[in-house]
Amino acid sequence: MISLNNTLGLAASLLKTPRMLMVNPRVAGFLLGYFGKFRVKRVGGSYVLHSHLPPLDSAAYSKFVKKHLIENVRGPSHAQIGVTNACPQKCGYCYNRHRSGTVMDKERIMRVAGELSSMGVAWLGITGGEPLLNGDLLEIIDGIDKDVAVKLFTTGSTLTPGKARDLKSAGLDYVSVSLDGPDEREHDAQRGCMGAFKEALRAIDVFIEAGIHTGVSAVLTKDMIQNGRLEVFIEFLEKLGVHEAWLSEAKPASEAFWDERFVIGDKEAEALIKMQDAYNKKGPLTFNYLGHFEHGAHFGCNAGVKMVYVDAFGEMSPCVFTPMTFGNVRDRPAASLYADMSRSFRCGSKCFVNRNYGLFKKYFTGVSPVPADDARKIAEEASASGIPEFYRLKGA
Repeated sequence: MISLNNTLGLAASLLKTPRMLMVNPRVAGFLLGYFGKFRVKRVGGSYVLHSHLPPLDSAAYSKFVKKHLIENVRGPSHAQIGVTNACPQKCGYCYNRHRSGTVMDKERIMRVAGELSSMGVAWLGITGGEPLLNGDLLEIIDGIDKDVAVKLFTTGSTLTPGKARDLKSAGLDYVSVSLDGPDEREHDAQRGCMGAFKEALRAIDVFIEAGIHTGVSAVLTKDMIQNGRLEVFIEFLEKLGVHEAWLSEAKPASEAFWDERFVIGDKEAEALIKMQDAYNKKGPLTFNYLGHFEHGAHFGCNAGVKMVYVDAFGEMSPCVFTPMTFGNVRDRPAASLYADMSRSFRCGSKCFVNRNYGLFKKYFTGVSPVPADDARKIAEEASASGIPEFYRLKGA
């Protein structure tokens, strides 16, 4: 049964984006089926399917439809930018912990955001380090084109109610607060920071009070997935009143995790996907596992094609989890770097780094990210994983 919010959300989307009627009928049918696996929420005046897509009634969603469903531009729809590498937490699985260099200034960050927008980006993640430690964050977000949905990934460090309200006024659409479980001591130990748990809970309350679509970003371990601990965590998040659980397994994005003991297999991934689909039929929050979006039956892994990442030092990678670079935005325009990178990638049915972390071990020389010449070799040697259903229907 289709919920009232789903009906209203799709109607609002169609009113805002009547060009949706021009989308290939096979693709439109796929999207309706995919949308039916979620319950649309109305938050802050917008209709939201989940935070990895722009609000359904937004200018950003209209841009997504026009550029990527009708015109089929060769460019990314999604991107992330690191605005600082400073962070009070020391997470062992952090995908940025071994990157280094000179941090981009405000002007460079804003210029790159504008370049990405002109290339077709309709969804932009702001990450770090801890983005709230960048004193220019409000100006950066305010300067992002208004046809780009903006999501902030944060620990909540230094957040105040006034800053949350200012972020919303500047154009922030979504926020994900880092929280890896319901146990305070375990979370603080995993994050290498005493007080991280309490700070996250406080930030969640502040963001919700500010009227921002608020999720929790959690990194799942094999133990959590296999031993029923995720169900307990979801119940805990329900009590917090968050809008979404944004979940990903620990990725083999750094040397310490290039080991099959830490990388989940197809069995665990399929179990999470089934759990998500069952939960979202009735649960009060949105269960949003990254592997569900990336599954071959849906959109697949878009690294290096529809997703790009520019770290705080200006290096362009296929996504936040791939410790490889195709060059720096200080040396070449983002569009030029993307053109080079995208020739080496295609959308696949499985996560690129989960599938090919052995190649990073092969080419790693102690420098992260892996330099461009070796990055191309990794891409050439990478195993293929088939065409995702979305792109099969598009004829890509």
